[in-house]
Amino acid sequence: MPHIPFDQAVEKLTSQDPRYSGEAYYFVRDALDHTVKSLRRSPLKSRAQHHVSGQELLEGIRQYAVEQYGPMAKVVLESWGITICEDFGEIVFNLVSSGVFGLTETDTKDDFKAIYSFEDAFVKPFLPKVSLSPSGSDAIPRKPVRTIPKRNAKPGAATPKQHEA
Repeated sequence: MPHIPFDQAVEKLTSQDPRYSGEAYYFVRDALDHTVKSLRRSPLKSRAQHHVSGQELLEGIRQYAVEQYGPMAKVVLESWGITICEDFGEIVFNLVSSGVFGLTETDTKDDFKAIYSFEDAFVKPFLPKVSLSPSGSDAIPRKPVRTIPKRNAKPGAATPKQHEA
């Protein structure tokens, strides 16, 4: 298959498959680069030696999205049409079919099935880590309530504490 420039491939893919925006394809390419670097695989090695599995790519995508977009990662991905892990597989296989990405004979779309939920990957890491249980050891400490005497109280008048005996 002849080499096609990435931007031309993306333009063609977004017109053929409008589920995903062009930004989604560029993000997946950048996330793949990030993944290869984080796995410390040399780009000079053969393709087979620097192949990234679907699960490795999904973990790299998760890390890269959180690094780039922080708590907005899920919203950004959804704005591009990506709502589940399988969407990344669709994008990868679209890029494979256009000749931009390669694959091995063992790579399948199933490699991208439900590896993580977007809630777990892109929302939970940014939620506060505080227990809502008042009896828990990590509960928020509260100051004791202090009673304030009434302004109109007469000097020497009995207060509720004096009647407790």
